[in-house]
Amino acid sequence: MVEKVPMTAEGHAAMMGEVKNLKSVERPRIIKAIEEARAHGDLSENAEYHAAKEQQAWNEARVAELEDKLSRAEVIDISKLGGDTVKFGAKVTLVDEDTDEEAMYQIVGEFEADVKKGKISITSPIARALISKRKGDSVEVMTPGGGKSYEILKVSYA
Repeated sequence: MVEKVPMTAEGHAAMMGEVKNLKSVERPRIIKAIEEARAHGDLSENAEYHAAKEQQAWNEARVAELEDKLSRAEVIDISKLGGDTVKFGAKVTLVDEDTDEEAMYQIVGEFEADVKKGKISITSPIARALISKRKGDSVEVMTPGGGKSYEILKVSYA
């Protein structure tokens, strides 16, 4: 059975854009670099050729990886979600019960997570602790630095 990969429409579009860039921009650039390096003669001691071939291998592996994920993608339309419980796609505003620091996270697919942008993976400890909770609930999360307590201030899908 093929394991589905949940992702938002935004994450799916970003992944499609990366594949398009790798195929239509990077692939031709690398092929040109290989051709230019070949023109320099002896390939056994040609560092430019070997570097270009490494770039080509990485590029093709990345395309294959992304296409695999896209083929198994289960795109979840967040605009059709709602309610007051936390589930995939939710934007959750939390307050750290120790420091009173607020943070807002959106729960997204594993491959579109980016903590700097406030997007956390559905498989992360904090997301797993938040699933099915409501505004006003407290959650305990085990982090590498020890246990943390958060209170959910807001749950939205907008």
